Amino acid sequence: MVYAVRATSTVVVLSLATPTRASDPQPYTVTFVKTGDKSIDKVAKATSNLETLRLKAPAGPFALVLRARADESRLQTVLDSSGYYDGKVSITIDGEPVADPTLPRRIAAYSAPAPIPVVVTMKLGPLFHLGHVAIKGSVPEAARAAFNLHSGEPAKADAVLAAGARLQTAMLDRGYPFAKVSVPTAFENPAAHTIDVTFDAKPGPRVDIGAITIAGLHNVHERFVRRELTLKPGEQFNPNTIRKARENLASLGVFSSVQAIPASQLSPDGRLPITFRVNEAPPRTVSLTAGYATDTGGLLGATWTHHNLFGNAEALTLNATATGLGGSRSTGLGYNIGATYTIPAFLQRNQSLSYHIAALKQDFTAYKQTALQASSTLTRKIGKHWSVNIGLAGTIEQDEQEGITRDYDLVQLPIGIKYDSTNSLFDPTRGIRAQATVTPTESFLSPSATFTILQLSGSTYIDLTGRGRSILALRALIGSVQGASTFQLPPEQRFYAGGTGTIRGYAYQSVGPQFPDGNPEGGTSIDTGTVEFRQRIGGSFGAVAFSDFGQVGSTSAPFQGSVKVGVGAGVRYYTPIGPIRLDFAIPVVRQPNSGNFQIYIGIGQAF
Repeated sequence: MVYAVRATSTVVVLSLATPTRASDPQPYTVTFVKTGDKSIDKVAKATSNLETLRLKAPAGPFALVLRARADESRLQTVLDSSGYYDGKVSITIDGEPVADPTLPRRIAAYSAPAPIPVVVTMKLGPLFHLGHVAIKGSVPEAARAAFNLHSGEPAKADAVLAAGARLQTAMLDRGYPFAKVSVPTAFENPAAHTIDVTFDAKPGPRVDIGAITIAGLHNVHERFVRRELTLKPGEQFNPNTIRKARENLASLGVFSSVQAIPASQLSPDGRLPITFRVNEAPPRTVSLTAGYATDTGGLLGATWTHHNLFGNAEALTLNATATGLGGSRSTGLGYNIGATYTIPAFLQRNQSLSYHIAALKQDFTAYKQTALQASSTLTRKIGKHWSVNIGLAGTIEQDEQEGITRDYDLVQLPIGIKYDSTNSLFDPTRGIRAQATVTPTESFLSPSATFTILQLSGSTYIDLTGRGRSILALRALIGSVQGASTFQLPPEQRFYAGGTGTIRGYAYQSVGPQFPDGNPEGGTSIDTGTVEFRQRIGGSFGAVAFSDFGQVGSTSAPFQGSVKVGVGAGVRYYTPIGPIRLDFAIPVVRQPNSGNFQIYIGIGQAF
């Protein structure tokens, strides 16, 4: 965008008689005289090389003068772009203008102990406004409405350029793939302090989507990809629908990259062909997991996944994890061995069916459990952030608590709804996660019981600075069991608190009703909450401070029982796969058999 043509000249005088000290770095300070417009003052400092390079790139006398002269031109552009076309910029070094040809020699002779002073003065002058605003070309009326630039507004470059971008985007969104809006021409009216601007808009033809080609497929079936493709031939061209189609293919988990490439010209039928070029990701991946907590001890696991088992993005995951490797609340080694098979696009798009089987063993102070589990879950996305699920699960298990062993056969029908608008799985900095589940359960053998487990959980992440570095994270959980008392429930179906998932600082499962020997009973209601502040430090490190609180009750109504509070702090080391977490927490309200502190190590934030 051209507002005015200015004639300038720069004269550099080199003197052979200048002492050799002329090449030595000259320390200096920079003072910006306030203009009265805080936004311009801020942009000027960010734009000035005198300011940004002052410590990073020390300059000798000649380089300092050249840097200052370049800044005069650079800062003049700042004034022009802000609508102050009659504004003036002047820079002095030790009180002398930078145009003085003897200035390099004076700087070389500078002998004061303090750094040489540099002063930047920007005089705004009158603010120019837009005069005549015109669009040349046959622009659709709906797109013209998005232009939204009017005479009388301040003649700021960013506002003018943004209007042109809006105009072009509006035409693209309305089916004009070859729409172009050129950089506007501008004419300055100095006497009236106005700028006339004219945009040259060329919409081109309105077209529909033509033939769609899928390129780059090897192991993924084209029929499956086309079924998942949300874009169809005959639709009106729209960059947003093309983008969403590309994102949907990328989310299938079988492609490392997906590009949507419209053709450069129309096909003979007057439509615009589009090619989706994909790169298939490696079909098999292996991942390792590890963690440690002073209460539950260490865990070590491995996962193997085939992401495209039969060519339709079916995923088979095998996992094996060893648990209870030490720990104050672990009484023996445990394991979790399982397999999950997921069918995407089951019967229709945005719907998946998964099957899961597992064998597990857990040895905790609260109870010991050995179990075989099998389940099937149907999940359906009902919006950008919403999904619902329903499942059927069966468990055959043997539990031991307080020296009494019982066998249970459980059949459950979990039903849930989930909302997730966060921007990261392992390190969210904004958004909300919330989930509600209702799980009707039938427990057979001794004792038999029919009950329903209700849970509502959520977390939210507030970016305090807007730069993703200072985050306030909040978490809450409410749960209740309806239809059964504590000892009608299998021990692992009861609620417990304490540990990294609920109240840090207290040993795992230690919060809530207890047996006479101090071991946990478990409860039929729970409520917990967390307030955590996360601060990034530099590029790779971070620190957190947190407080967890909550209670477990022996009735079905939450907010019953003895409230426990834990506080702590931690450090983070950020890696490409997520932050490595180390937290230290202590209980505020002490209780027996819970310890004086807890340490937690893992990958990803605590929640």
